[in-house]
Amino acid sequence: MKNIRNFCVIAHIDHGKSTLSDRLLEFTKTISERDMQNQALDDMDLERERGITIKSHAIQMYYSHTDGQTYTFNMIDTPGHVDFSYEVSRSIAACEGALLLVDASQGIQAQTISNLYLAIENDLEIIPVLNKVDMESAMIDEVSDQIIDLIGCKREEIILASGKTGVGIEELMAAIVDRIPAPTGDTEAPLQALIFDSMFNSFRGVIAYFRVINGTLRKGDKVRFFNTGKVYEADEIGILQMQQMPKAALSAGNVGYIITGIKESKEIKVGDTITHQERPCDKAIEGFEEVKPMVFAGIYPIENEDFEDLRDSLEKLQLNDASLVFEPESSIALGFGFRCGFLGMLHLEIIQERLSREFDQEVITTVPNVSYFSYDNKGNKSIINTPNDLPDPTHISKVEEPYIRANIITKPEYIGAIMTLCMDKRGIMTRQTYLTQNRVELTFEMPLAEIVFDFYDRLKSISRGYASFDYHPHDYRASDLVKLDIRLNSEPVDALSSLVHRSKAEYIGRKMCLKLKELLPRQQFVIAIQASIGAKIIARETISALRKDVTAKCYGGDITRKRKLLEKQKKGKKKNATNRQCGGATKGFLAGT
Repeated sequence: MKNIRNFCVIAHIDHGKSTLSDRLLEFTKTISERDMQNQALDDMDLERERGITIKSHAIQMYYSHTDGQTYTFNMIDTPGHVDFSYEVSRSIAACEGALLLVDASQGIQAQTISNLYLAIENDLEIIPVLNKVDMESAMIDEVSDQIIDLIGCKREEIILASGKTGVGIEELMAAIVDRIPAPTGDTEAPLQALIFDSMFNSFRGVIAYFRVINGTLRKGDKVRFFNTGKVYEADEIGILQMQQMPKAALSAGNVGYIITGIKESKEIKVGDTITHQERPCDKAIEGFEEVKPMVFAGIYPIENEDFEDLRDSLEKLQLNDASLVFEPESSIALGFGFRCGFLGMLHLEIIQERLSREFDQEVITTVPNVSYFSYDNKGNKSIINTPNDLPDPTHISKVEEPYIRANIITKPEYIGAIMTLCMDKRGIMTRQTYLTQNRVELTFEMPLAEIVFDFYDRLKSISRGYASFDYHPHDYRASDLVKLDIRLNSEPVDALSSLVHRSKAEYIGRKMCLKLKELLPRQQFVIAIQASIGAKIIARETISALRKDVTAKCYGGDITRKRKLLEKQKKGKKKNATNRQCGGATKGFLAGT
């Protein structure tokens, strides 16, 4: 075990984690020059197209140190976007150390601080790495000072590197050996292994990725999953390189995979403990934090008969992305579907795209919203996941909505515009701290519902891309929320309902009515689009009916011919209207008698 090092790479989005990982793979000759490509560990097309890491990726490398020893490195490359912070927490649980990457041209940003705190909470050894030092815009001394202020290290402990040119890679490898502690554990103790990730293979079933804490796991052993109680045989175990490499045994401190032939995705849970059936451990490993979905949306199949296929697809996707949660629900307009919880809007977008690409599931997604708590007049508390769950307003004493603590790091010249944006979103500023002369951290307490839609995009626009944003759940607070219904010809459409703050209800209602007027096709009859709060109509748009063009045959000539035809049509319409009224009156009279 003294020659094993387990570490992860953490940073803000676009600070060069995947590029630096490529250089480490090249340096250790884990991947051949012929097979080398950018973002070598990112195996999804979606990751390459967007240039971001969505899934954490574990890989084993071998490094020959100057002391003559060969060391085994188990590295996990993690995502940087705030929506995938759960992936980072899972990776950190399987490591003893972390490489904290900071872009020399951008400095410390919000997610850098957030990921650092996660690593410190888990007692990881931090190696600060200043990346992209080869760029002309690199601010090496200034950003080094920021790192020293943040983690209290010495200047000589900061490694200057470049993922693009390979500068500093050798010093980084040596630092991993010297600074990150070797894993501790007893190879003779009962088996304890933590599942930190899993995936589904259509030929081999569920493949679980694990870190052995104590004991030794051998091929053919009978293993039990602690929380589910299921017993299986270890058909194949091995280590994770560019391909899975089978091994006869894995002992304490190592990271690998296990294939047991499990076909049901619900039988393996990320965070579970693997132990032996005959000689089990006393207790399960304390797993990492439970996932807390922030945004909820309904996902429905386009055809109702695809409901079971969608369920299977979501279960398989959940194996690969444990932060996805879902439960069945039904809608009058859309039929049967699932209520899904996501960590943010990007997460929702990625899941929708993966359902389409990996499982051929084309779906309809409802308006995203968040969860609320309502209290009735007797003080009973209930959770509100959809607007339709909201009880009658006469029975409600108060409704509480979730608040977050948002940290925004930006340049001083954008403070005014950012404060205006956050206060428009009902934010309350709690702190303003100057990290350096030209970097300031703003802390706001804001309703989660206000940042769901366009907050991140608007923040990037007004700060010209210089502001970074991170948030954490804070608490629930009473708020004046109302249910906004959208009606088509007086009939409410439940899929378009939403819970909004009373002060913004009219603005949102008008916006939705105008959008629907653009989207809905004209019919042979008038369509009234209305936004309402209870029985009160607060906004309305009308789509006029299609009419027959009786003047189409008239081209050129006297205008009186067209007028004559239009007058004739007008009389016909009036006659039809009168007949309908008479028919309705007669029907009513007959019904009465």
